[in-house]
Amino acid sequence: MIAFTKIYFFVFAALTAAGGLMGFLKAGSKPSLIAGVVSGILLALAGNWLSSKTTLGAILGLVVSALLLGRFLPAYLKKGVAMPAVPMIVLSIIGLILGVVVLSAKGGQQAPPAGQTGLQPPLPEKSEDAKR
Repeated sequence: MIAFTKIYFFVFAALTAAGGLMGFLKAGSKPSLIAGVVSGILLALAGNWLSSKTTLGAILGLVVSALLLGRFLPAYLKKGVAMPAVPMIVLSIIGLILGVVVLSAKGGQQAPPAGQTGLQPPLPEKSEDAKR
């Protein structure tokens, strides 16, 4: 699931940055450009961190997704204009779901006992008779 979420965050990053650029080109909105590019960079960073810093990457993806949802959902409910709100709402909700799934899967994993890598079978425990 981490690999899929990583790809999703990269795609979400590209679409968010492209949306900010389109907002700038169509309406001359510098805030759209800045917010889109910054959000895109943060989502790409979240995707990149999923490989090495899984928890941090998932949390960053969750936070950015929540912030984007918090920006676009109220605007859609107030104005009723579908573009770009509806695609961003859908993308943000998917980002939230994937972030939660990665975090819950990560939380379910336990580190192997000391001295074991998790790749070899566990060493048999010594019986009481063998210890004496």
